[in-house]
Amino acid sequence: MTTQPDILCIGSVLWDVIGRAASHMRVGSDVPGRITRLPGGVAMNIAMTLRRFGMTPALLTTIGKDAEGDELVAEAARMGMICDHIYRSEDLPTDVYMAIEGANGLIAAVADAHSLETAGDKILRPLASGALGSSEAPFAGPVALDGNLTEDLLQEIARSVLFAQADLRVAPASPGKAERLLALLGHASATLYVNLEEAGLLCQTTFPDSETAAVALIHRGAHRVLVTDGGKSASEGTEGDIITQTPPAVMVTRVTGAGDTFMAAHIASEAQGMDRAAALARALNAAAIYVSGETPL
Repeated sequence: MTTQPDILCIGSVLWDVIGRAASHMRVGSDVPGRITRLPGGVAMNIAMTLRRFGMTPALLTTIGKDAEGDELVAEAARMGMICDHIYRSEDLPTDVYMAIEGANGLIAAVADAHSLETAGDKILRPLASGALGSSEAPFAGPVALDGNLTEDLLQEIARSVLFAQADLRVAPASPGKAERLLALLGHASATLYVNLEEAGLLCQTTFPDSETAAVALIHRGAHRVLVTDGGKSASEGTEGDIITQTPPAVMVTRVTGAGDTFMAAHIASEAQGMDRAAALARALNAAAIYVSGETPL
């Protein structure tokens, strides 16, 4: 496998523990279903989809030197990701995400990304050491950033010469962490991938549709945005140049990771030379197939 990545995926790489039930659920529901444990985290979800689209991502994250961490790194390497630059901590455990999904969507989730947050800028050392770049020769390719990074670290990235030539692609980890992306709103090369709720949190309002949200985010200082709204419209663009499309209608069987799949498919499509409309359509199709329970290719 090549040691030169096509893209860096910076952020959470952890185990996803997901309980899924075929019935509608509410608070206090106790129903039969299936529980799975799979590699996850925003950075990992993006990297897995990038691999399916033929790209070679390098992971910049922290993973504990525990049994769970060894297993996770081995699985990432098996899938073809570059793991040489992962910060392995003796003291911090491997992070984990736990969610419950019913037929009516996500019921609840808890993301324990404390190790990633504690590690801070240690995960960025390869960008300064020469392994992936340096202050004299910064990494010049695409970089997928995860909102699980702390606000302080995102602010550092926004100012850092190490990212001066990077094509930043940024996603919040969840609506609860969306406001962390304010640190990158004015960055000259950052593209923000958000859903309608997250766009509203960044602008401290609510929006009726993705196009209205995209215009508002750009007015707020974003260089480029992609705003999704589930099975409704999605919009992409820069100031004065917004395009909007509607995803294919599918039966939803899962939701965790759908936004990450959309983002990765869009990045891969642009990297492969697709125009804006084709890249947006391909990303929407990949996300639709994903939520239907199939593989997004």
